[in-house]
Amino acid sequence: MLTPVMSHPWDLSPREAIALQRDLAARVERRDRLDTVHLVAGIDVSVRGDRSRAAVVVMRLPELDVVEEVLAERPVTFPYVPGLLSFREAPVILDALARLESTPQVLLCDGQGIAHPRRLGIASHLGVVLNHPTIGCAKSRLTGTYSDPAPERGSYTWLYAHDDVIGAVLRTRSRVKPVFVSIGHRVTLETAIDLVLRCGAGYRLPEPTRRADRAAAIPSP
Repeated sequence: MLTPVMSHPWDLSPREAIALQRDLAARVERRDRLDTVHLVAGIDVSVRGDRSRAAVVVMRLPELDVVEEVLAERPVTFPYVPGLLSFREAPVILDALARLESTPQVLLCDGQGIAHPRRLGIASHLGVVLNHPTIGCAKSRLTGTYSDPAPERGSYTWLYAHDDVIGAVLRTRSRVKPVFVSIGHRVTLETAIDLVLRCGAGYRLPEPTRRADRAAAIPSP
């Protein structure tokens, strides 16, 4: 089970949410503060209408066997605002994490960590609230500039915000579009890259988040 070590209101105005992001971003730890990783939890959320569903899939390394899968649902209370995804999705994710029987050493989120305009994407936000190691692995860029990595699996380039490295553009499958990896909380970028690659199972997305994506899908009415 993973439960928050700090709390704050989630039903804020966009202006209040932005101010809170700036405050919490200062609490993100960008160094390794995690044990040897045996269990990784992939996290994803789907939203249909006013309903959200979070899936958490815990997998064992290096075998990538599924250890546990949990779901949670709740109504959506925050509008879609670019850069404020965590206020829309984190509450249902926290509901799902509270149902876990295992304790994964790291959470792998389908979304941004510090590769965010205010350095607090959903992976970093969850990491700070839980005080637990998290990694952001997004399918697309939210902010920053980069050059394309080489076509081979494992190749990467840095994602920059001005002169600061805020993430890595990582090729997880040869000659397939890269993913955008960033520190969430309590990990280094090098560790984040290594773990994303270790979670690969021949697909573009890491296997824990790929399975969470499928599990979180809300069927059409």
